[in-house]
Amino acid sequence: MTTPARNTPARNTPARGERKRIHLAAHFPGVNATTVWADPRSRSQIDFSSFEHLARTAERGLFDFFFLAEGLRLREHKGRVHDLDVVGRPESITVLNALAAVTEHLGLAATVNATFNEPYELARRLGTLDHLSGGRAAWNVVTSSDAFTGENFRRGGYLDRADRYTRAAEFVATARELWDSWDGGDAPSPFAHTGRHFDISGEFGVRRSPQGHPVVIQAGDSDEGREFAASAADIIFTRHGTLEAGREFYADVKRRLGAYGRRPDDLKIMPGVTYALGDTAAEAQEKAAEIRRLQVSPQNAILALEQIWGRDLSAYDPDGPLPDIDPDPDGQLVQGRVRLGDPLAVAAKWRALAAAKGLSIRQTVIETTGRQSFIGTPQSVAAELDEFVQTGAADGFILIPHLTPGGLDDFVERVVPLLQERGSFRTRYEGTTLRDHLGLPRPAAPSRLVEAPAEAPARGTRAGAVKG
Repeated sequence: MTTPARNTPARNTPARGERKRIHLAAHFPGVNATTVWADPRSRSQIDFSSFEHLARTAERGLFDFFFLAEGLRLREHKGRVHDLDVVGRPESITVLNALAAVTEHLGLAATVNATFNEPYELARRLGTLDHLSGGRAAWNVVTSSDAFTGENFRRGGYLDRADRYTRAAEFVATARELWDSWDGGDAPSPFAHTGRHFDISGEFGVRRSPQGHPVVIQAGDSDEGREFAASAADIIFTRHGTLEAGREFYADVKRRLGAYGRRPDDLKIMPGVTYALGDTAAEAQEKAAEIRRLQVSPQNAILALEQIWGRDLSAYDPDGPLPDIDPDPDGQLVQGRVRLGDPLAVAAKWRALAAAKGLSIRQTVIETTGRQSFIGTPQSVAAELDEFVQTGAADGFILIPHLTPGGLDDFVERVVPLLQERGSFRTRYEGTTLRDHLGLPRPAAPSRLVEAPAEAPARGTRAGAVKG
């Protein structure tokens, strides 16, 4: 993919001897059983007050952006909707348009699927959010080869797995062509795109936004995902279990940027992480263990096991040993979730771990499905976060709290001031757009994308048609 022309802002790459700035974002919890529902402080996943509380907390903490995940179909377990985690909530861009009115600086990132949307309509919706927020919009590009989800959208139900990233790459490129078709004047230039997945032409209806393009986020650790991020993304949302793994991933992705005419600082690497704070290290460890026990309820432990085994395991005791039967490689009890690798290999790994540590089913699931977490006192968590960034394992972090909506309150109150004291985090917003916060270049619009066809009527006689 070609990289569009750009204007280069004052960059946040530190001079020699200065500390790198940490980028922070807030993820609204609830997807993938993150939320501890049993906690009395847990509130609604759909009331606007919940979104507003978390967004205002993130802005008070001077975070770069607020991030909404989104599911397109309710997950099912044994043919019934699974009610122990959230996959459906109000549509992301609608929520973020409302949050634009109650925030001033915070970036607003929506997860939108490139498999089940079309470039013109999505570019229009994101462009509108970018204008309403004064240049704070972001798009988390996700893909799907899941026929179960696809039944809601297209004949045949799915897109071949091999085509997911080719469509996504062309989708992003096409959206950027649309955003670039306004050259700063009073009217757009005609656009025309012909490719494998899209054949559209016309005139785009939304002016160029204050930051040029919404920021593009991509999630994925696969080789094709890394290449897609290097070619097209501004942020990659990833996960790593250790400092060493983070450094390896960071170095690999940053190396790929040069092939696309990009510099290392043009792509921010931000793992999704959790945290648990305590006044002592022991208190923090105890709190983290309790959070994991509550996240992996007995029901969720059996569900996680059935996802791997592909068999009905409801007769097994979650506090008992792992099943002595092998997984059914073709079994499919869970719809809307991706199976975690080769079932036989995963089961062998889990059995070895359980045997070595004497773990039950529930304990094994807790140990194998937990996210990377920062656990400790506010001082130790601030130091560890800083080490990841200063030693090249990340550019920042997307924090995923376990409570809605107050899960970030203690981090903002207790950790952010310590990062500021270290000189690793901003003490005020220094720009107005999300690209300003991230130190990303503002794309420069070409003066004209395509020449208007000779037979085109004079501007204003009819709206440009969009085909396909």
